[in-house]
Amino acid sequence: MNAIRWREAMAAALYGPDGFFVSGSGPADHFRTSVHASPEFAAAVFRLVSRLDAALGFPTPFDVVDVGAGRGELLRALAVLAHGSATSGAAPTPLADRLRLTAVELAPRPADLPTVIGWTAEPPAGITGLLTATEWLDNVPLDVAIPTDTGWRYHLVDPRTGEETPGPPLTPEDLTWLTTWHPTPPPTAPITGGGERVELGRGRDLAWEAVVGRLRRGVALAVDYGHLRGRRPVGGTLTGYRNGRQVPPVPDGSCDITAHVAIDSVATAGARVAGYAYTLLSQREALRALGADGGRPALSLAGTDPAGYVRALAAASAVAELTDPAGLGGHHWLLQPVGVAVDALMAR
Repeated sequence: MNAIRWREAMAAALYGPDGFFVSGSGPADHFRTSVHASPEFAAAVFRLVSRLDAALGFPTPFDVVDVGAGRGELLRALAVLAHGSATSGAAPTPLADRLRLTAVELAPRPADLPTVIGWTAEPPAGITGLLTATEWLDNVPLDVAIPTDTGWRYHLVDPRTGEETPGPPLTPEDLTWLTTWHPTPPPTAPITGGGERVELGRGRDLAWEAVVGRLRRGVALAVDYGHLRGRRPVGGTLTGYRNGRQVPPVPDGSCDITAHVAIDSVATAGARVAGYAYTLLSQREALRALGADGGRPALSLAGTDPAGYVRALAAASAVAELTDPAGLGGHHWLLQPVGVAVDALMAR
C-alpha cells in the first residue's frame, strides 16, 4: 500500500469497517477516560443537566446527546441518575419522563444497552438540552505537516508500518490554519528530525462546527486534553494506545490513534456557528463549580455513620483523581451555549 495522508489513514484505522472504534469490545479496554474513572464524573454532568433543564424552562423532551459515546457508559450512568435505581433505593427525578438520551457512535449498538438510550451514527438535528463530546475531538482524524526547503508539506504515512515520508504541499485552507493557529518560523531547510512537525486541526474545527450546528437551544460540551496558541507542543502529540499502554501510532486498526486538541481553534469555530461566546475551563474548575470538590469527609462522621464515612471517603478520592491538574483535572471543558447563559450554570 502506498503512503497516504495521516487524516485518511487515521479515519480508516479508527472508523473503517475493521477500525479500532468500530470493531472489538470498545475503548474502555484500552484507555481510561473521566467517564470510566469514576461515577462522580457522571454525577457532575447530571448536575449540569439539571441546571440546564431549569435554565431552558423544563422542555419536553430534554435531550442529552453523547457524541463518541463508546459503549454508552456516560448515558447509562445518567439514565440511572434520572430514573432511579431499585438497588440504591433512589427514586426517579422530575427529569425522568422528559429525558431523551441518544448515543452517537459508529460501532454497532451494544446488546445490553438499556432501551431508554437511542443509538445512531449521526447527531440528530434540533437538539434542546446538552450535547456532550468526552474525549471525542482528540480522535477526529487530522493531517500532519512538516517544513521542507520548498515550503510546508503533508506528512504521509504507510498504514502497515507507520513509516512517514514528505508529501504534497498544503492546501491554502490548511496553510491558513497553520499560520493562524500554529505559528512557526517559515521553513527554510529540509526537515531534520521532526522538531517542527505540526498537527493540523482544521478538520476538528469543522467537526465541532457540525455538531454545534445541531443544537437549537442548550449547551455543547467538549471535554478533552489540548493546548492553546503560543504553547503548542513542539513536534506534536500524535500517539497510540493499546491495552492501557502507550504504543507507536501505527494506523493499522490495532490501536487508538490520538492527538491533543487545539482547543482555542475549535472553540472559535464553534462560537462562529453558534453566534454566542464560548466558555473554557479546566476540568478541575468545572467539577468544583458543579459541586465535586474532593474534600475529605469530617472524621467525626466515622463515629456516627461508619459506612457513610467510607462512601464519602471513596467519593472524595475519586474526585481527587478527576480534579488532579497533572492528570484528568487538566482536561479542558469547552462549553458552547446557544440561547442560554453559561455563567449561571457553572456558578458554585
